[in-house]
Amino acid sequence: MPRYTSYPLTNHFQNDFGQRHQVDWLRAVPQDRDISVYVHIPFCKRLCWFCACRTQGTRTLRPVDAYVAILLKEIETIRRTLPPGIRMARLHLGGGTPTILPCGTMSALLNALFTAFERSADFEFSVEIDPTEAPDDLLQLLIDAGMNRASVGVQDFARPVQQAIGRSQSLSQTRHVIDLMRSQGVASLNLDLLYGLPHQTSLSFGQTLRHVARMRPDRLAIYGYAHVPWMSKRQIMIKAADLPDNETRFALAEQARAAFLAEGYDSIGIDHFALPSDSLSRAAVTGRLRRNFQGYTDDQGETLIGLGASAISRFPGGYMQNATATSAYQDRVTSSGLAAHKGYGMTAQDQLIARIIEDLMCRFVYDEAALRDSFPEQAALIRQTGISLMTRFTDVFYISEAGLKMRIDTRPLVRVIASHVDAFASEATAHSAAI
Repeated sequence: MPRYTSYPLTNHFQNDFGQRHQVDWLRAVPQDRDISVYVHIPFCKRLCWFCACRTQGTRTLRPVDAYVAILLKEIETIRRTLPPGIRMARLHLGGGTPTILPCGTMSALLNALFTAFERSADFEFSVEIDPTEAPDDLLQLLIDAGMNRASVGVQDFARPVQQAIGRSQSLSQTRHVIDLMRSQGVASLNLDLLYGLPHQTSLSFGQTLRHVARMRPDRLAIYGYAHVPWMSKRQIMIKAADLPDNETRFALAEQARAAFLAEGYDSIGIDHFALPSDSLSRAAVTGRLRRNFQGYTDDQGETLIGLGASAISRFPGGYMQNATATSAYQDRVTSSGLAAHKGYGMTAQDQLIARIIEDLMCRFVYDEAALRDSFPEQAALIRQTGISLMTRFTDVFYISEAGLKMRIDTRPLVRVIASHVDAFASEATAHSAAI
């Protein structure tokens, strides 16, 4: 089932769309506007078997340094193409393993970014961190450069589970990284966990949850492991027979949910938790919660610039994705300075469907009145979609002041509902056109 971190899904992106439109969309960003920036570092010293991300293993830093040299050229070209006065409100380094970069290489990358983009007054800088590849001097460099948010991968602390997924990470390593960042004033820490892993039991997962609760992260992301070896070849190392069945998976998810609600965390969407003091929780309360390629966010920016192989950019008019293979990415930047390949231009109907799906994923609501106010020309489709939801999912929704609202016990079905909206909207439009 799609995660719906965007609509449309990336398999609908069109080849060569980005190459044809990237310059125009960059130049169309309004002057003096805040943007978000994502930098993808697709390298790991070890390839965890559970991971389906676009990453590649490396035993030396030579390909990493060569890749960053190309990144610097892409950054320079993007900056020259954007209008003047653009400020960077958010910077996120993801991967892969961003902390695989040596201090000198990381320093060069950050200097290029901060030279290209003036930081906004409320600038946020976040980094994905693997505690087994996060030396103290690199962490200090990131903190000195303004890192105020960090996302630390945990998955599970149980030794049999770690052995089954090819990821050895001790509790002491994780605590050391967290303690160091906290002592240096990093404002917000997120921990990532996975349920549905091989050999995972209620007893072992409960111990991991207790360890995590003692660390008191500001946010938690708890994802279900997706076993898709036909898409991610490294997952063939994980035996399907060792995976928990669907009933156990659901029980593990509910166990985590109950544990963190009892610790005072707020439930955010379908798979995130946050302390009430965290900005993600405040965004959920005020209706400003959003969803993007990193999951749930309080980022309100219209434009996200993705840098690096496979990185996705979001513009008011749609999406663009850089060439996914590292070699193809490097070839494109070397030849033209830009790397966009696939992309998708959003129609008025696409904008509506994206809004409906985001409302469902973030707020579990279908607010017909608010949708008509924002999309008056789509009133007929809005009405049809509401009727379809109530007809198809009678036991899921109830009528509230905010419109159709999903019952709390049915919220795990929200991705099914989103997929129905996606498919129904396409079918409804085709049917209307035929008439």
